[in-house]
Amino acid sequence: MRSLFTLLLSLLLAACAAPKYTVDDGRKVDESLLANIRAYGSGEQSLRPAIVRSAGLKDAQCDHQWELPFAVATSYGWDENDRVAWVRGLNVDERLTVVAASPNSTLNPGDKLQAVAGRADKDSEALLARLADARDAGKPFFVTLSNGASRSITPFEVCRGYARLAPPNTPEMQDYHWLLSMHSLDLSKAQLSEDEALWAVLWTQGLSEEGGARMKTYHYGTKIVGTLYNLATLATGLHGAALAAEAAVTAAKEAAKSVASEIIKQQLIEQGKALAMQRIREGLIDAGKELSKQQVMNGLQAAAANRSSLSGVAWIASTVFDQADQWAFERATKLGADPLAAFSLHQKLLERRLAGNAFALDIERLESLSKLAQTKGLDAQVQAILRGFKASELALEIGAMPLASAPTTFSYESASDPGSSPFARGLIDAMLDIPTESGGHK
Repeated sequence: MRSLFTLLLSLLLAACAAPKYTVDDGRKVDESLLANIRAYGSGEQSLRPAIVRSAGLKDAQCDHQWELPFAVATSYGWDENDRVAWVRGLNVDERLTVVAASPNSTLNPGDKLQAVAGRADKDSEALLARLADARDAGKPFFVTLSNGASRSITPFEVCRGYARLAPPNTPEMQDYHWLLSMHSLDLSKAQLSEDEALWAVLWTQGLSEEGGARMKTYHYGTKIVGTLYNLATLATGLHGAALAAEAAVTAAKEAAKSVASEIIKQQLIEQGKALAMQRIREGLIDAGKELSKQQVMNGLQAAAANRSSLSGVAWIASTVFDQADQWAFERATKLGADPLAAFSLHQKLLERRLAGNAFALDIERLESLSKLAQTKGLDAQVQAILRGFKASELALEIGAMPLASAPTTFSYESASDPGSSPFARGLIDAMLDIPTESGGHK
């Protein structure tokens, strides 16, 4: 009897000592955040297989980064209500949770990581740091799941330029850097095909390859990769990165208020976006309805306004968006993908009135890509995707419209640089200097 009592007491104490993770108790949560969490998950599930597919390039001319065949997220550090939203939206709690995996991955969505390379940690931030170290060592390692199972993980090399999504708390965030590009959640709302997802990944890598030298010069040199940046390359939903994104958005808005010319510029950009989107909405009941020529031109203008609104390192990146287009177009074919995915993705974004990203093309980029496709004998297919509209004809008509094009002349100085703010050169650049709250990983 005494042994039975001892056993029951041990089990009770063990249950009390076990960590408690957030569950969905049915409470009311922020519905906007919930929708963005789901969009984030959907986007990751499209991008992760494409990232693995991009490794097939085996391009010796690229600078390289290490990648993993899965993506994780964690609600560690978020407010209680927001943690419930993470569970409800994506089955993510405080533990590192797999939210996307390639078909050949040894992990599956929903798996919870307990230990990496033989070391466990209840602090998800610290465990994520171990995962970053294991990834960047480039050698196979093991992870232990919450059910005790052990899985072997093999990192793989891709061309430099991580393709990542904005945190769910700042879905409109976009930033472009030679190490990583953060794309707004507009991208996931386009319901990407496999080739469109690959286009997004290849384009991001092409931006790094084609624009890295310019961005580094403007940046004043290469830094040692910082802690928060390293963690954000693995988990966009990381709370520290999410807070930094909010701070970056606020800093950009405050900077725009500090200079009169910048205020005028921002007002023009926002008015141009609003006008273009309003005109697209006129008579457009759903995404399946065909756009008129005026609606198409307005959408192109909204894309140009978005490109013009970038600042810091991202502004420098915007001067080579067209070169990234060409880089991705050529390499999509090498991987057996349809290079016209660039046009189909652009068309989807216009029809859904989603211009706040790099994949909704302005007229300059659309015309350049169309000419490239024409040299490959693909002109008829492009016309079909664009619903019969020709970029060359649109270019002639769009010249008279306000905000006709994003800046095309490169300069090492930009009037849109916010100045002395820690986020003056963008969120990603700032994260290279921001430590994590625990400050443990170097």
